Formats: sequence, C-alpha cells, structure tokens
Amino acid sequence: MDEPMAWEELLRRQQGAVSRGQLIGRGFSRGDIAAHLAAGRWRCPIPGIYVTFTGPLPVLTRYWVALLHAGTGAVLSHTTAGAIWRLLPDRGEPVIHLTIPRPRNVRSRRGLVVHRTRIQVVPVGSPPCTGVARTAIDVCVEATDPAGVAAVLGRVAQQYHSVLEEVRELALGYPTMPRRAEFLAVLDDVSGGAHSALEWHYLVDVERAHGLPSGTRQRPVGGTRQDVHLDEYRTTIELDGRVVHQRVPAAWRDMIRDNAAARRGETTLRYGWQDVRWRPCAIAAEVAAILRARGWTGAPTACGPGCPLGPLEWTRSG
Repeated sequence: MDEPMAWEELLRRQQGAVSRGQLIGRGFSRGDIAAHLAAGRWRCPIPGIYVTFTGPLPVLTRYWVALLHAGTGAVLSHTTAGAIWRLLPDRGEPVIHLTIPRPRNVRSRRGLVVHRTRIQVVPVGSPPCTGVARTAIDVCVEATDPAGVAAVLGRVAQQYHSVLEEVRELALGYPTMPRRAEFLAVLDDVSGGAHSALEWHYLVDVERAHGLPSGTRQRPVGGTRQDVHLDEYRTTIELDGRVVHQRVPAAWRDMIRDNAAARRGETTLRYGWQDVRWRPCAIAAEVAAILRARGWTGAPTACGPGCPLGPLEWTRSG
C-alpha cells in the first residue's frame, strides 16, 4: 500500500471519490471494500466508483465520480465546463457533461451525458475540463439562436478577452461545425465590442438594422467602460441587462457615470432588455433624433415592412 500521505492526497485531489482500480492498486481487497460499504462508511454511486464519506455529495465530488467512471482521457465539458469557466450561469445543473476520446466507448447514464470526439482535448485544471476556447465552442454549437452564441462569447470577451482569437482558430479548424459562418459572424461582433446578448441585439436590431452610425464600443472612461459611444455626436448608449433585484446597488454607479458624462457635455441614453428586444424601431427613432440634433445629417432606414423609420416617413416627421 502507498504511503498514507499519498492516499490522503489522492482523496483530497478527487474530493473523496476513488475507483475500484485505484483501491486495488493501493492494497485494498474486495473484502475491505465490501466491509466499508456494509458499515456505511463508503458509498457506491456508480458501479466500480466509491465515495469515502457519508452525507450529500458536493458538486466537485460528483464531478470526480463521473470522471472516474468515464476513465482515461475524460474531461468535463459542454455546459458543465461552461459553468466552471463562468460562461454560463451556474444553476446547479443535475446533469454532468463530459467528453472522452472517440476510440473509447462509455455510455451515458442517468445524470451523466458522455460526448465523444476525434479532436484532441487538452485537459485543464482539477477536476480536468476543456479549456475556455473549446468550452465556448461546445456550448455555442448547442445554442438555439445567435443571441445565445453572443451571450457565451460575450462572457469570454469580458473575462478572457485574449482567448477570442483562439476561439476563432479552433472554429476554423473544426472538421465539421454546424452554422460555422453564423458563429464567426457573431464572433466578429463580439470581438468588435458587443460583449453581451443585449449589446449584440442593440448592434443588430437597432443600430445595424436601421442604418444608425456605429460608435466606439467598450470605451474606457474613469475605471468603467461605455457600451457604445459616438464621440462626434457626444452621445453614449448604455445597455443595462441586469434584472430588477440586481439594479439597486448599481444604480448609484450609473448615476455617477451619467453625471460625469453630463459634465463632459455628453448625452447618455440607457436601455434595458425589454426596450431593445421588443421596441427596437422606437429606440432607433429616439437615438436618431438625438444624433440629428447633435449634427448627424443622415436618416435612419426601415428594418422591414411596417417599420416607421423609412426615409420618406422620417423626412416628414423629422
């Protein structure tokens, strides 16, 4: 049997989970294992995998149970790795996703989804999971719309900005990637400064769809960043995606930032998720009116049939 510290270190590293092979390799007999189980000191959540304590299983222990079950080359991936890297909200998802090399064949089971890949995966961290770039692509491939892609890539940009180019290289190197062109288009928007689903919707549904001038995104000012700033027209667009219960502490920071902008002679327009998603034409008209008052000589364009911002209508009303 290994030295006691080596055994204890293994338990620490694997959060109390061990495989039958690891136990046998450290001198435990099948009788020893059975005795621990019978006494209630250990549990066997998956055949051949044991947890060496009682009580509820912490999430890290659950991760290790899944990894040990999947065996050599297994890494946490997809939405599980997305939560670890904070690319997705951690909602305590009961299902664990992991990826194994394709020559191996481990079946999914209740609470465990196994993905297989031919592309080499480099494990990162402990417990081992896919890296940020690979995780972002795996999660985005399963997104149901471009806004979901923008949300994930936006979190990459906010937390790991230098990884965006690695994401692009991986996407271009994938043998088959569904909706690759759409993914790369959203990646371009995020790389250009649309760092959230809300900012992406403003760019696509308000600014681009209505022919408004494009501003500087993520402009650093006084320790913060402005979402969209149009320097020529001294106008800033702030996009607030926070839910109501999160807004109170941040309202003071918003007020300080808006007051500072006013002292610089800038106008700040602030929009939330409901505004951008459900009345983009009205927002486009409001932004256009402010920009026209500050020197813009252009005119917004209609985003489609029924949009009130066609050139003729704007000329009459503007």
